[in-house]
Amino acid sequence: MTVNEDSFTNWKNREEIAESMIPIIGKLHRERDVTVLLHSRSLVNKSVVSILKAHRFARQIAGEELSVTETLPFLQALAALDLGPSQIDIGMLAATYRSDDRGLSVAEFTAEAVAGATGENKIECREGRDVVLYGFGRIGRLVARLLIEKAGSGNGLRLRAIVVRGGGDQDIIKRASLLRRDSIHGQFQGTITVDEANNKIIANGNEIQMIYADDPTAVDYMAYGIKDAILIDNTGKWRDREGLSKHLRPGIAKVVLTAPGKGDVPNVVHGVNHDMIKPDETILSCASCTTNAIVPPLKAMADEYGVRRGHVETVHSFTNDQNLLDNYHKAERRGRSAPLNMVITETGAASAVAKALPDLDAKITGSSIRVPVPDVSIAILSLQLERETTREEVLDYLRNVSLTSPLKRQIDFISAPDAVSSDFIGSRHASIVDAGATKVDGDNAILYLWYDNEFGYSCQVIRVVQYVSGVEYPTYPAPVA
Repeated sequence: MTVNEDSFTNWKNREEIAESMIPIIGKLHRERDVTVLLHSRSLVNKSVVSILKAHRFARQIAGEELSVTETLPFLQALAALDLGPSQIDIGMLAATYRSDDRGLSVAEFTAEAVAGATGENKIECREGRDVVLYGFGRIGRLVARLLIEKAGSGNGLRLRAIVVRGGGDQDIIKRASLLRRDSIHGQFQGTITVDEANNKIIANGNEIQMIYADDPTAVDYMAYGIKDAILIDNTGKWRDREGLSKHLRPGIAKVVLTAPGKGDVPNVVHGVNHDMIKPDETILSCASCTTNAIVPPLKAMADEYGVRRGHVETVHSFTNDQNLLDNYHKAERRGRSAPLNMVITETGAASAVAKALPDLDAKITGSSIRVPVPDVSIAILSLQLERETTREEVLDYLRNVSLTSPLKRQIDFISAPDAVSSDFIGSRHASIVDAGATKVDGDNAILYLWYDNEFGYSCQVIRVVQYVSGVEYPTYPAPVA
């Protein structure tokens, strides 16, 4: 047999193993609300090739490729346990098992590592929490996709309604089509049908009521059976407490804004300050996509090295508030054609750092350039540290942060030498450290942080909503603080 035939036989064997993983992953998700991860990447509803690619990608961060032959025994061990709702990272299970010298079997080690999710310790499945989307633009449709994807057993977040202004004939048909197909993020993973008579979109079995209204105070949510819901305002029309309070009506318990909040509205970056949300807080903001991209790595660097001062320069994809061709715009420069120009503009991300990291004394400045790409941006974070270090030390530290720390869902790490912006479309992390571009000289460090300013940000929004709704389940093995 030739070497090529050996390689092909190996590939077919791994395909077969990955195929055997899919029903186990699906059953755990549907019946027990368990999300199986691989180094923070969900394996739920993934294809055979996607599962194999996730295992191979581990090479970029852990230094060596994971094999499905190594992770399958841990998945089988999980299936045999009496698990409650949780997130379990089989990549981390395999990695920690490698370094364990007690001679435990895979089943014994797994049972010990996830003990907090089994038996008397496990969380019981809660009743589902209603969610309403107010607005259905770029972020709204991606949040809808994520909510539908995460429906699981039906005991988590349930997208019940979408509120929009009426758009004329076939409005619901056109909006369903925009949910079904996206020029950047591809096809919706599932089936979508429309019930025009009742103004409903049915996506993967989820009945979503389309409500037409021009004002928040005009909606009677109780008439649709919606109760104690979390409303996600993705219009950006209201950003202060007074304006957002209009949403607080019978049926709506909390309001989450997908834009920077003004005044005393808390700006929340999941992974950094989400645990500071007061239980009785009814209005909060998820800040901006750029704030979510820079604050987690900034916190990581401040925790380890201290930060004296910093500047962030964002090279940002164009957005819907810019013009296709030159036309009037109330903001300076943004009236010029977005797909034809680089446009210097402002970013509020630097000033938002103070809200998310109030204990950080360093002054952070910022600016932004909009460029002719439709998605994925990069933040160049230039820091003066409180102590000298080396490039190798910083990269080793950030790699470990992305693998084992409480920020591993926010910070990803890549060492691919030829990575470009389109490679990060669909990334679920708030930012991705580009190892090859990182610069360190004494007490100066420059980090290049990629981020999908649409999808990665939408994932952060969902994490905040899960937290405030009480359906953010613990992760095992527990991150290293």
